[in-house]
Amino acid sequence: MTTVNNDLKELYEGYYESAPSSLVHKRGLSAISTLQHLKEVSGGKRWGRLIDVGAGDGAVLAKLEEAKTADELYAVEISESGVAAIQTVALPSLKEAKVFDGYKIDYPDKFFDAAICIHVIEHVEHERVLLRELSRVSKEIIIEVPLEGGLRIERSIVAGRLYGHINLYTLPGFLYLLETSGLKVEQYAVTTSSADYERHL
Repeated sequence: MTTVNNDLKELYEGYYESAPSSLVHKRGLSAISTLQHLKEVSGGKRWGRLIDVGAGDGAVLAKLEEAKTADELYAVEISESGVAAIQTVALPSLKEAKVFDGYKIDYPDKFFDAAICIHVIEHVEHERVLLRELSRVSKEIIIEVPLEGGLRIERSIVAGRLYGHINLYTLPGFLYLLETSGLKVEQYAVTTSSADYERHL
């Protein structure tokens, strides 16, 4: 049985309670970019059932709702404060949002047409366990992670640690992780942060 260690549990427990408005704004800007990335790699596809795994406070779900990306939205999140935040948004297409243990997604095989996992894998201790579980519950998976490299990598490590980043990826390294998890990469894109996001930072 795979469980999340106590340090990470404590970090995420109240992570989405009383977030400062600047942080909420930052998540909103990031969600706008994520929606654009999803459209690009999927060709603007619309799905029946879509699950956001590691959905945080629901910022991406709200953008998916606005864009009518799926008929039904679902969410799982490790933090109870995140699930509470999602439920306060009251998205019409949201069928269920619930806490999960970080690895086991409690739905039948291939229940979802698409699973998205946005800036989550860099936080996960046993990435392949979660990636295989995503593959089990969904016909298609879209994953977004930050890529590291260059002269600023040491600074990225220090900054990322504050937010629970425990894995660092280069593009070849991440593609190898997906391949060795039994996934077939059909499309990928390397993008940069939006100008609005960078101005906010």
